[in-house]
Parts: sequence; structure tokens; C-alpha cells
Amino acid sequence: MAAVTALRSGCRTAGRLVCVHHVRSCSSVHFVKSKYVCLFDQPAFKFSHQQQLFRTSAVSRGQIVQFKLSDIGEGITEVTVKEWYIKEGDSVSQFDSICEVQSDKASVTITSRYDGIIRKLHYNLDEIAYVGKPLVDIEIDASKGVAPEEDVVETPAMSHEEHTHQEIKGHKTLATPAVRRLAMENNIKLSEVIGTGKDNRILKEDILNFLAKQTGAILPPSPKAEIIAPLPKSETVPTAPKDKARKIPVPISRPVVFSGKDKTEPITGFHKAMVKTMSAALKIPHFGYCDEIDLTHLVQLREELKPIAQIRGIKLSFMPFFIKAASLGLLQYPILNSSLDDSCQNVTYKASHNIGVAMDTEQGLIVPNVKNVQVSSIFEIASELNRLQALGSAGQLGANDLTGGTFTLSNIGTIGGTYAKAVILPPEVAIGALGKIQVLPRFNGKGEVFKAQIMNVSWSADHRIIDGATMARFSNLWKSYLENPASMLLDLK
Repeated sequence: MAAVTALRSGCRTAGRLVCVHHVRSCSSVHFVKSKYVCLFDQPAFKFSHQQQLFRTSAVSRGQIVQFKLSDIGEGITEVTVKEWYIKEGDSVSQFDSICEVQSDKASVTITSRYDGIIRKLHYNLDEIAYVGKPLVDIEIDASKGVAPEEDVVETPAMSHEEHTHQEIKGHKTLATPAVRRLAMENNIKLSEVIGTGKDNRILKEDILNFLAKQTGAILPPSPKAEIIAPLPKSETVPTAPKDKARKIPVPISRPVVFSGKDKTEPITGFHKAMVKTMSAALKIPHFGYCDEIDLTHLVQLREELKPIAQIRGIKLSFMPFFIKAASLGLLQYPILNSSLDDSCQNVTYKASHNIGVAMDTEQGLIVPNVKNVQVSSIFEIASELNRLQALGSAGQLGANDLTGGTFTLSNIGTIGGTYAKAVILPPEVAIGALGKIQVLPRFNGKGEVFKAQIMNVSWSADHRIIDGATMARFSNLWKSYLENPASMLLDLK
């Protein structure tokens, strides 16, 4: 209060107006901004019952900053909060993970810009967060730097016990509980994983990359309900009554009482992206072409190569062969790897073969793509597929994985389908749907019946620039590569 007395005395002695634009904190006494604080015999300070002008607590010195959700690009204005890595009261440092959000294009991890203590979470899980709006409130140390004035809010008082509790909780760990749980579920020792976060902190991406590169493992799918076989029918069948004229009493039906209610949910995340994409796809005149492929030789070849791939830590499926055969076909028919502008005046032939693979995940239908298949080996394609499948199962696919596709294959056979009318993904001009592999009888050249591994394929193409003959020739070439896998060696680069 000595400083206050001296200031009052100085005003009266000078006998003139004193203008103070900003009065900052001094020791444990806090002042608010005031334009005129002394005018001759007027009181030196104006008191307000709505704001606290002085703070006498020596514990609470920080300022609370509203950490706003920044623009994450791609024209995204809103995201869904999928997971919090912190809670109220936790201490964070710069570049520490705050939360994971999901837009209609990709999942993004938000990191902190400040060192401080989390005071408030503005959203619950699965709520919509908007770009430019506060995400969390962080209490920072004012002595280390002042935050932008529009981000500072009033700091609530904090007791000594609460301050001590925060110091104990401020001890840093090398991984969040969510990351530890993910590592435990996949039998991974954190000591074997190299962290890429600040201070070598292990992030969720590090665990997923470790799974894909070291073991080739895919996260286990969600458990499915067991299918219970129907009970056997009773062996005794009641005989029909001899007296046909005899009337059988009809039970009186009673109204069924059902207490369920309709539920309305907003369309968010990847479902919103699918709405936009499929709405645009309706403007494309589709035409279809179907054929069947004899994969008997390819099935044998894959069985021979599976042990070699497992030694390298890669799970080898049929899809890498389908993708590589499609890329070899696109070299001969580049019109299928092109795009058409909105005015239908120009065709762009894509140099890279970025072949997308439709995946059914808990977040909905997503189509990541394998980049530059034209210069990749089948083993490299299999390795990239393992990585994309692991990230897709965990909902961690990035924007780069989901954009830039030029041609798409959808494997409906993994679920059990045989035929499908696939919908083209704009701006692409063709897509193929692969059915399940079935053991069926077929005739050889001598008229003998043999057991064949048959798969059906259904192609959809943009009829504005692709005719049926072009699609048929491409399909025949793709079919020849798969029915005689050794023939691919002649065109591999």
C-alpha cells in the first residue's frame, strides 16, 4: 500500500492530471487498466463490485490463455473431438499432444503452444469443435511471456493445497495413458519404440508405425456377436386332426407394446465426406462391365510367397497382386488413369498411379491410396497396404493418405459379395469391385472338369470419355496378368 500512498501524494502535489494507460502487476498486488487515475482532489482509484482489482494471494500469478483451434487446412471449418490426451489440472509443455480431432477428410493431433496447466476443456468427446473457437484454457506463467491480449481471461484464485497438487501432477511421462493402453493391447514394450514427440515422448503414431514396419500386424477388429445355431426341431410332429370340419380356435391377438424411440444424429467425420463425394458422383454417367477371373495359379503362387513375406514382417494378401496388375494395365490404357474437368473440355492424364483401396472401418467407408504404384514392387505395395490398414483400423489416416487417388479397387469379397455396381470417386474415371474367391467347377481345353478358383470383377467407368471397348480391353489385360502371374515379369520395371 506504500506504492498507492506515494502515487496519491504525488498527484496532489503536482496539482495536475496524471494519465496512466497501463498499470501492470507489482509483487502480489494486481491493478486493472485505467485511463485516468487522479484528478486534483478526486479519489485515486475507482472501485468496482463486478471486478476484483487487488489480489493478495501469492500463489496464483498465472494468466489463463484460451487456446483456440487453428485452421488445419483443406477448407475445414469444424472437427469432431475423438480423444483427449489431457484433463483439467494436468501440466503441459509446448508441443505436447492436447487432443485428437477428426474432420471429414482425416484425423489430426492438436499440440500445445504453451507451457502451463490445463484449467478447462471446452468440449466433450464426440462434440463438434469449430476453427477459431477456444479449445482449452491453459494457465501460463506471466513472467515467462505475456499471451495475446485477446486470449487472456481472468485467473481464478487457487488455494495452496491446490497449487501443491498441481506440482505433483506436473511430473512428465513418456507416453499418455491412451498410448500405453494401445501398446499393452498389442503386446508392445514401450522401451522398444522410438518416440518422436518432445523429449522423446511416444505418440500414438509411433506405436502404429512400429506395428506396421516391425511386425506387419493389424490391430484386431472389434469383436463380433456369436451366431447361435437354431435349436433342433422336435422329432414328434403333431398329426393333422381327422375331423376336417372341426374348427381350430384362433388366438386373440394383442397389441404389441414397444417403448423404443427414434434417435437423430448429425452426419459427421468420414460420413459427411461420403455424402459430398457420392452426391458429386451422381453427375457421372456410369456404365458397367463384368467378367470372371481364374485365380488358380495366383492362389498357388501366393501360398509359396507367404512364408517369405512373413519373414520380412509383411502380411501378403491378394490385393498387392491386383493393384500391380492394374498399374501395368494403366500403362497401356492411360485414359483410365485420368480426370475430366468440370466443364468437360479437358482431360488430364495422371503420371502417377495412386491406386485407392476402399476400406470398411468403424468410422465408415474410407479410401486411402497407395502412391506411385508404377514404380513399386509387389512387396513394397504389400508393406504400404499393411501400414494403411493399421492406421485405418485405428482411425489415424492422414490427409496425404486419403487424397490424390487416380484409380480405385474395392474388395467386396472380404465381406462376402460376388457382384457390385461400384460408384466412381470423382475426379477419377474408373473403379473396380472385386468379389470373393470361390471354388467352382470349370472345363479345360479337353472338355475335362477341374476345380478352379474363380473371382468376379465388376468395373464402372465414366461413359463421357471411356467407351465399353476400352474398358473390356483393359479388363482382359488385367485378367491375363492374374491368370498367368509369371507374365507380369515381362512388364515389371
